Amino acid sequence: MNQFAPQQSSLAMDSGESSAASNAAHAAMAVDYAPEVAGCVSSMVDLGCAAGVESQRLFLARRTALEMLRDRGYSVPEDELARTLPEFRAWWSETPEIERLSFSTTLASDESNKVRIVFCPPEPVKIAAIREVYVRIKEENLSCLILILQSKITSRARESIKEMFKFKVDVFQITELLVNITKHVLKPKHEVLTAEEKAKLLKQYNVVDSQLPRMLETDAVARYYGLGKGTVVKFTYDSELTVDHVTYRCIF
Repeated sequence: MNQFAPQQSSLAMDSGESSAASNAAHAAMAVDYAPEVAGCVSSMVDLGCAAGVESQRLFLARRTALEMLRDRGYSVPEDELARTLPEFRAWWSETPEIERLSFSTTLASDESNKVRIVFCPPEPVKIAAIREVYVRIKEENLSCLILILQSKITSRARESIKEMFKFKVDVFQITELLVNITKHVLKPKHEVLTAEEKAKLLKQYNVVDSQLPRMLETDAVARYYGLGKGTVVKFTYDSELTVDHVTYRCIF
């Protein structure tokens, strides 16, 4: 058996040398391709770390909020809706103050109906924060206020909203606005009926509100459009299976 020992040793040495050479070759290739790989990764990934992620969250939430106002019938400048992420970051980096994210406008059909979007700081929202918002906007004669929270809100602070504000206040977490749910490919088309259209519908089918299919006021779509109880929404499903199927739901 000893006569094979040198051969085994020799094979082991050859294998080791071959492995070392292979590793060296791979290492050389890795060095050659490192700049290209780094460039490729940097082109696909936002390397702004925490600051980049935060500015992107603010950009997406604000854009969805503006689209929401437009879909509710409010006047929103096209340049605000068309603003890109790089443009937003350039604008935001000049003065990164949360108050700059606020936006106010009026209903296209009634300029006396005014709404304001207010972003709250990233800290947990307490009564003091709600009171600060109230003091800031109490002279604006608003018809609606949209609060966008970046953290949790205490139950007492939520109750104080009802006590302080005498008009409609919609509260959203920023995570709820990172994507516009109405743009999802599986979502049907939504149309809010006017009072006249609702009366015509009820008369046509000889029914009352309570006999229509129901939709909760807390439903994501109802909250997006700011719909109140008694409002009727027309849903149009357009797909290969449903082929323009229409149904109606009443907010309860």
